[in-house]
Amino acid sequence: MHLPNHTYLQVTEPIHCNDTHSKLNPTDVSEIIVPQNESDVVEAIIRAKNEGKQISICGSRHSMGGQQFGKGTFLLDMRSLDSVGSLDLQSGIVKVGAGICWPALIEALLARQKGNKSVWTIRQKQTGADRLTLGGALASNIHGRGLHMKPFIDDVESFRLIDSKGITHCCSREQNSKLFSLAIGGYGCFGVVTQVSLRLSLRTQLERIVEVTTLDLLPSAVSERISKGCLYGDFQFSIDETSEDFLWKGVLSSYRPVGEDSAIPETNESLGVLRWEKLVHMAHFDRQNVFSTYSDYYLSTHGNRYWSDTHQLGVYVDGYHEKLDRECQASEMITELYVPHEALISFMKNAASLLRESGLPVIYGTMRLIRKDSESYLPWAKQDFACVIFNLHLEHTDAGIALAQQTFRALIVLALEHSGSYFLTYHRWAEKAQVEAAYPNFQDFLKEKIAYDPSQQFQSEWWRHYQKMFGIPEPETEERNLTANERQ
Repeated sequence: MHLPNHTYLQVTEPIHCNDTHSKLNPTDVSEIIVPQNESDVVEAIIRAKNEGKQISICGSRHSMGGQQFGKGTFLLDMRSLDSVGSLDLQSGIVKVGAGICWPALIEALLARQKGNKSVWTIRQKQTGADRLTLGGALASNIHGRGLHMKPFIDDVESFRLIDSKGITHCCSREQNSKLFSLAIGGYGCFGVVTQVSLRLSLRTQLERIVEVTTLDLLPSAVSERISKGCLYGDFQFSIDETSEDFLWKGVLSSYRPVGEDSAIPETNESLGVLRWEKLVHMAHFDRQNVFSTYSDYYLSTHGNRYWSDTHQLGVYVDGYHEKLDRECQASEMITELYVPHEALISFMKNAASLLRESGLPVIYGTMRLIRKDSESYLPWAKQDFACVIFNLHLEHTDAGIALAQQTFRALIVLALEHSGSYFLTYHRWAEKAQVEAAYPNFQDFLKEKIAYDPSQQFQSEWWRHYQKMFGIPEPETEERNLTANERQ
């Protein structure tokens, strides 16, 4: 739900916030500020400084690592900065407000280019939910299911960022290049991103190719799909821990460009809310049969045509877990792990044993590919990786959360043992040694945060967790002026 269209929500008591998906980040902020433009952002930063408050920044509140909230902070809700600015039809670059969500951006691009023979549109977005902001995508350096794509930093031409002094910086690979690399994947630690210049691709029709296969045959199957020109794809695996197919058998879906000599039929099979809710219910209470139901549906869509942008959209029902809860509150928690391609089969076999022993149910799981990111300061894609995503069910009890923490840490250890890594976005449960092993320059990243924001004006529970873990001192009383060389 969008907040009211005004700048300040005046309150007399703290406002309770939580993330949308896991519901494991309850945080009381002192005030919610809904800026309508960059001037409102500057005003909020100055007012926070004058009142001895810090700033936290949120979009659609789906991230589960606590990066969008901070106890006692002024919370900037960025979703009203959702304008679509200039579109360069030669270069395929559009300027958009950082608070815009993917469906609105796609719709605006199509409307802007109505009647054009060639249409520019998005390259990639997160899957699983659609009402996510571009600013959030930038802060986490997200990825989609492109078979040849790097993380989101590769899609960003430039952005505008307002720092802790209220000064606006234009950041690109040529201008403020270090801040560019720090803020993308920087989890809101370096300032408020207000506008993004986004690189687009030409909209094309895709044909979906679907088959049920097994993990041992997956590498050759994916190589064949890539050789045939497929642009997107993923492998969604069986979640029935009682079956030999657990994490082994799966649905391989890929998408290859086709000629646009015919219209896309409106009768294409669509997952839809009712089918989505049925599959979610089965994943919780009938995992023995959910894979056959899911695979039958996907096989029925083999050969269907989709557009390269809207095929990335999907169904997500906010608050879906409230219908499933029985004796106690529960939710799903995501972890995303990365391993080299050659280590994937060994990793998944070991993960299957680990998850069976843990007793923590897998509600959803998928694999994707990612290309190496050589631009962001804190890259999670340090090489070409296979991405493995587990959406695990956990009870909101002390014992349930403790089990999840133990399991997530064990999965990280397993990924590291296979020369892999993990994503910082979804939780704060990794131990210090695991953070350092996956992100060797993490402490340098924290120091850069202090260099750019000595007063630690931008804070969140994510930042405070790692500040404490790595022994970063409390804010300085006076902010040091950075030289031009330091800002580069």
